[in-house]
Amino acid sequence: MYIRNLKINNFKNISSLEQDFTQINCIVGNNGVGKTNILDAIYYLSFCKSFNASNDLNTMKYGEEFFSVFGTYTLQDGTNEVFSCSQKKEQKKIFKHGKIVYKKLSEHIGKVPCVMVSPNDHIYITGHSEVRRKFIDMILSQTDPVYLDNLINYNRSLEQRNKLLKYMQQTGVFDSIQLDIWNEKLDYYASVIQEKRKAFFLEFKEPFQYYYNYVSSNREEAGLEYKTYEGRLLDLLHTNYEKEKYIGHTTSGIHKDDIVFYLDNHNVQFAGSQGQQKTFVLALKLAQYDYIKKHKGTTPILLLDDIFDKFDFSRVEKILSLVTQEDFGQIFLTDTHLSRVEEIIPEDKKDFTTIVKL
Repeated sequence: MYIRNLKINNFKNISSLEQDFTQINCIVGNNGVGKTNILDAIYYLSFCKSFNASNDLNTMKYGEEFFSVFGTYTLQDGTNEVFSCSQKKEQKKIFKHGKIVYKKLSEHIGKVPCVMVSPNDHIYITGHSEVRRKFIDMILSQTDPVYLDNLINYNRSLEQRNKLLKYMQQTGVFDSIQLDIWNEKLDYYASVIQEKRKAFFLEFKEPFQYYYNYVSSNREEAGLEYKTYEGRLLDLLHTNYEKEKYIGHTTSGIHKDDIVFYLDNHNVQFAGSQGQQKTFVLALKLAQYDYIKKHKGTTPILLLDDIFDKFDFSRVEKILSLVTQEDFGQIFLTDTHLSRVEEIIPEDKKDFTTIVKL
């Protein structure tokens, strides 16, 4: 899959931009000119949201009344399709496939798969478990719409159960019948989500290990462990009922799942060096790329933001040598130095490279 043309209006600090792209696309310019925002616009067209903005209003250029992003894509079957998003202040966001407006944004997820490698990716190691769960959910939601539906339904059911628990805590009125209804719903959705996550990790470990070994030159053994509850959730909800009706929220379920990252059997968060953590996260993202490609039957768009700030030149050269092979598809990278970018592109790929200077 390729994005052939991108049109941006009032997106972050970009007033107006239209650009055609090829296989390898290098966006070069000083810090603060909008390099990452171009990648974020592409990301937006895949996930219906910004990579790093907390809400849609923060994606709108300051002082403007609307923003819009249009992407013309060549799909795996060779057809060209346009996906777009626009929003006016104080109005609902509109997302389109051609001229057809999506009724639900979830209908679009997975249509144009994308993987972004960012300097902020260290949060997967140092951040809260919620960040790591979102990493799993992002992958599975792009490849399995049923998983996404179940996740949405689980979160809605969890929200309703927590509202009921909060009401019970505040009023002292305990409605066991309503609670049982939400218990059953949570148990059902959690069981299918948990099984999908378990199957995902069994498959994901192999490509992750391959890419970690490739980037690190087999210096240490990397591993992943999926942490979830044991047994049936319904039993845990019944067991925790007395505690939860007084604290006002649900303490067990797949919304508490986590991933633990290991190097030589030591937790990367506490024992890994900065370089090891960077390599670990890059291997996660490349394995994510592999998984999506296999399950979608198409090559995701790969976005590499400020990769020279993450790795030394020789390692970047090794990474570019990998991702410019035929197994990979379209690539975008950003940097502050034109000469460094031109030097790193393989000679046989020069004719398939677009350099955008900002």
